[in-house]
Amino acid sequence: MRKSILFSFLFIQILINAQFSERNLSSQKWSFKNAKENNWLTASVPGTVHLDLMKNNIIPDPYKDENEKKVQWIENENWDYQTQFTVSAKELENQNIDLVFEGLDTFSDIYLNGKLIQTTDNMFRKWTIPVKNYLKKGENILQVKFRSAVKTGNELAATVPFTMPESPRSFVRKAQYQFGWDWGPRLVTAGIWKNVKLEFWNHAKINNIKYETLSLGEKQAVLVFKAEIFSENNEQNKTIVFLNEKSVAVLLKKGINFIEIPYKIFNPELWQPNGRGKQKLYDFEVSLKRGIDILDKKAERIGLRTIELVQEKDENGKSFYFKVNGEPIYAKGTNWIPGDSFSPRMTKEKYQKLIKDCKDANMNMIRVWGGGIYENDEFYKACDENGILVWQDFMFAGSFYPADEKFQKNVELEVKDQVERIQNHPSLALWCGNNEIDEAIVNWGYQKQFKYSKEDSLQVWRDYKKIFHEIIPNAIQKYASRDKQMYWPSSPSIGWGHKESLTEGDSHYWGVWWGEQPFEIYNEKVPRFASEYGFQGMPTLETTKSMFSGKPELDLQNGIIKAHEKHSRGWEIIESYMKRDYNVPNDFVKYNYISQLLQARGMQIAIEAHRRAKPYNMGTLYWQLNDCWPVVSWSSIDYLGNWKALHYQVKRSFENQVILPQEKDEILDFYVINDGLKTFENVSLEFDILKFNGEKKGSGGMAEVRTLESNGVLNFDSFSLEEIIGDAERNEIFLHVIVRDEKDEKVIAETNYFFAKPKDLKLPKPNIQIKKISATEIEIFTDVLAKDVYLIGDAHFSDNFFDLLPKTSKRIILSKPIENIKVMSLWDTMN
Repeated sequence: MRKSILFSFLFIQILINAQFSERNLSSQKWSFKNAKENNWLTASVPGTVHLDLMKNNIIPDPYKDENEKKVQWIENENWDYQTQFTVSAKELENQNIDLVFEGLDTFSDIYLNGKLIQTTDNMFRKWTIPVKNYLKKGENILQVKFRSAVKTGNELAATVPFTMPESPRSFVRKAQYQFGWDWGPRLVTAGIWKNVKLEFWNHAKINNIKYETLSLGEKQAVLVFKAEIFSENNEQNKTIVFLNEKSVAVLLKKGINFIEIPYKIFNPELWQPNGRGKQKLYDFEVSLKRGIDILDKKAERIGLRTIELVQEKDENGKSFYFKVNGEPIYAKGTNWIPGDSFSPRMTKEKYQKLIKDCKDANMNMIRVWGGGIYENDEFYKACDENGILVWQDFMFAGSFYPADEKFQKNVELEVKDQVERIQNHPSLALWCGNNEIDEAIVNWGYQKQFKYSKEDSLQVWRDYKKIFHEIIPNAIQKYASRDKQMYWPSSPSIGWGHKESLTEGDSHYWGVWWGEQPFEIYNEKVPRFASEYGFQGMPTLETTKSMFSGKPELDLQNGIIKAHEKHSRGWEIIESYMKRDYNVPNDFVKYNYISQLLQARGMQIAIEAHRRAKPYNMGTLYWQLNDCWPVVSWSSIDYLGNWKALHYQVKRSFENQVILPQEKDEILDFYVINDGLKTFENVSLEFDILKFNGEKKGSGGMAEVRTLESNGVLNFDSFSLEEIIGDAERNEIFLHVIVRDEKDEKVIAETNYFFAKPKDLKLPKPNIQIKKISATEIEIFTDVLAKDVYLIGDAHFSDNFFDLLPKTSKRIILSKPIENIKVMSLWDTMN
């Protein structure tokens, strides 16, 4: 009882002595209206005008049916938001009161009690406005008047003497994907898309904290924390700056003060990427105290690691790989787009789930694509906790951008805000200037399309150099710690039509899909680092059904399903590839299933080609992880969070230890990859040659045991296909391959290898049985090979779209109990 009383007393004392506080204005009652109208409607903050219109039943859900077309008028209107809030006499006694908007989308005028206090023009900036002189005791009225981003962008575009591609989005510092992409709808939003608050403070406040790792060894880590502190006046009394248990006394001068505090951690534990160790995180708090008064405090959670991008000339060109904590790391991962067209709908739970899904699929890196948003803090927190390195693009994508002085300054302040917010996360690996702008200027033919003069083309290149080779890297140097400044100007560094794209830098290889090359071309087009490549597949049946507001009509000719494919030739390309490798079903459910298998097959071929080439290739990031609405796309996880066949395949292909067979010129090679920390000293390889009914036709392998080094590749001797296949037909047999650690008598990796395309396999009909073990566990049996077993049910399955060997079983964990589970295999689509 006494402890409780003491705690309550101390807590009250802290509140009394605290010289700072804040009020969340997001939770106030907000209203909005079309600027042309007088009728105010209820609004939510954070939010967007589309969400508010939906909640007020003014527009239908744009994600359903073909409603996207019905809401395009919204982007051309101006929208007003307002709220009322009270301020007490006690609050007005504070020396300073700031109104802070963490995100405004995009062009707005802010009024407080009828007076214009700020104009905004950047969705990605934080706006801090001193408002003490505008506030009054009692009721205050806050208004934010948004102007149409499309109309304003067009006005800005008209000031340039030549036509810029993708106008007006190039002139608007807002999420570029909102203007429509080949996987996303056109939904150009407006609104208060992040939190808004009042901050009350006195004497001094902490603007920013960053830290630098000076040295990192087994016995100690030497850090320096750098606090940027703003002081109201030249202080007469010293302020104590606390960093956890350490403190320094400083005499603050009026304005900005930079305070450095050295700090040592003894016997430090490293933050490691997923698959390489634990993700140790350390908590720090920086606080300002003068006498008994706490002026301000900020908390940071950091991880101790070193990271560098290694580019060294070699006989093949130039390397491109990341070294983490002194060790080369093979980057396995994906590309991230915004998880919703309406970003305020992204919950902490959805961020955590999607990043956990990356970890569960054995990934260690994710690229935040430059056409979206700088993600919520929860995204980076989840990456820190799950060991997912972040390749962070700045938000510029696939167009030309202006570089007038106002635009330059706007970009610099955007970079400042985002660098200061993100840089302390241990998951941050690289800053990248943009997505595909260098390539767009050089390769996409815009200059010819829009009939540029020589001077126009030179101006575009000068503008590009100014923004991405001067403004952004200079801002990073200015605002980031020295060990957080790794910068890459553009991804890719060289377009996929140029041979150098395979010998240096990072590559976006789109010969598959855009070039309509066969999947097998991936075996030839292997770059040093594959940062983008992909193929489309349909979403799960559950997500497909969510496209409909009424009863779903699952038919490929249905206009609603067609409208949820944003690539102009998407259906045509999918079917063209499907005919090459699979029988094309007429039944919708089977077509959906095969489209997912097709996508998974293509990406498996690509990933395995990249991993076999290690260490020539040191990274593979497929396009893309997620969706922003229900759609046919390149994603491996659909909008509702369901794993497509691709994500299950990625999990298998990204295992730390894998066997990757390669067939070429009637020879079969076996590559064994080890991305793990352990060296296996007595490794053997063996395989059985099996008919689909389980009959064994023979066996083979290596009699000699070999060493599989940590972070290494082991290439076993070649085998003649004629020797393996013998008198059998290629489409009637397969290999079951095992790599074993003879010392521990454990299987390190196993795989199946087929000698014919899926459509040519002479599969017997499997008798698949499902046995319920518990409410959330089942066991699946088969008598003959069941290829690509597909479990259909309203739950997440621990494995799916897998091969089940003859006369074997597999146990599967369900995310929740379900009554009805349907099962299908490839045989069902061939008969």
